[in-house]
Amino acid sequence: MNPFLFAVAAGAAVGNLYWAQPLLDTIAGDLHATHGTAGWLITLTQLGYAAGILFVVPLGDVLDRRKLIPTMMLLASVALVLCAAAPSIGFLLVAITLLGLTTVSGQILVPLAGDLAPDHRRGHIVGIVGSGILTGILTSRTIAGLVSGVAGWRAVYLAAAVLTVVLAATLYRAVPALEPKTSLRYPALLASVAAVVRSETSVRWTLALASTGFAAFTLFWTALTFLLSGPPFGYPAATIGLFGLAGLAGAVAAQRAGRLHDRGWSLPATGIGWAVILLAFGVAAFAGHSVVLVLLAILLLDVAMQGVQILNQTRMFAISHEARSRLNTVYVTANFLGGAAGSAAATVLWSAGGWTAISVAGMVLSCLALTIWEYGRRGPLKQALSTVEA
Repeated sequence: MNPFLFAVAAGAAVGNLYWAQPLLDTIAGDLHATHGTAGWLITLTQLGYAAGILFVVPLGDVLDRRKLIPTMMLLASVALVLCAAAPSIGFLLVAITLLGLTTVSGQILVPLAGDLAPDHRRGHIVGIVGSGILTGILTSRTIAGLVSGVAGWRAVYLAAAVLTVVLAATLYRAVPALEPKTSLRYPALLASVAAVVRSETSVRWTLALASTGFAAFTLFWTALTFLLSGPPFGYPAATIGLFGLAGLAGAVAAQRAGRLHDRGWSLPATGIGWAVILLAFGVAAFAGHSVVLVLLAILLLDVAMQGVQILNQTRMFAISHEARSRLNTVYVTANFLGGAAGSAAATVLWSAGGWTAISVAGMVLSCLALTIWEYGRRGPLKQALSTVEA
């Protein structure tokens, strides 16, 4: 297994969800839509992705992933072409929902990496692939802004479609054929996803942390586009996209976080990560007129958030070898439901109270997550979580 190929492919797949984020103002102007309507592009992508994770990713436990992964990538490339050809905002909203539904190959690759990795290096390998996902999220914003500035926003989706096809062909050759881990029928497979959540208290605890984290993450990044495109900044899409590079340090944090799990430090590191996220939103509250503070808030948020998310995901994979795709299903579904709620809240809060309302909401979510973490660390989940980490 080449973890770096997995990281690139997973990052490209997840990056498809974020092309629109720095382009909201540009797309709204081109398709004669309001900022509020354009903001739904992010929300519907997240909802489509959550549906894809829920209904497609569990198939990784019952199908040959060597065929499943390229198939989903080819379907995503079709959705990308539809986005590029969208004649209206309504058409684009439908196409981008389909893109979210189909661009799930990265979340099939992550548990596959966990299956192929040796036990003593699983956290490290998952961290590498997870860092690829983070890099895809952040660089997609930068690339989208740069390409849009040169060739228009539609060229972003066409280029992504070509890249997705190339990666589909490469992965078909690189991914080994593996026997399915279970022979469950599809309805029973989906039912078993819910059974995992009901039977494991540590899963429910981790899902609460994960969904809260992604809500805070998308709340920040969706509103940041509105902040940077309006006064006092007035930046074009190409410049807004460059701000994503400030969060690339989070890719390093993701790899380090996996090693922390391998050493048994997952729980304390999670708490420290959430304290840093709270600090990031505190800095953001004073960043409405300062580029330096905006960049500092991005750095703190992305480093801490990606570290926390990798720790969450690695704990989930430790619960069961046979059900890793299903565990990843519930994990990422919860993430992106939280993400959809965060992006939807961003449009409402921005209209109601601007950047200040966004920053306060982020601090509230951070305090909520710290409360959940403390409950799990000291409460009845302590023994179950210790068993999972061991």
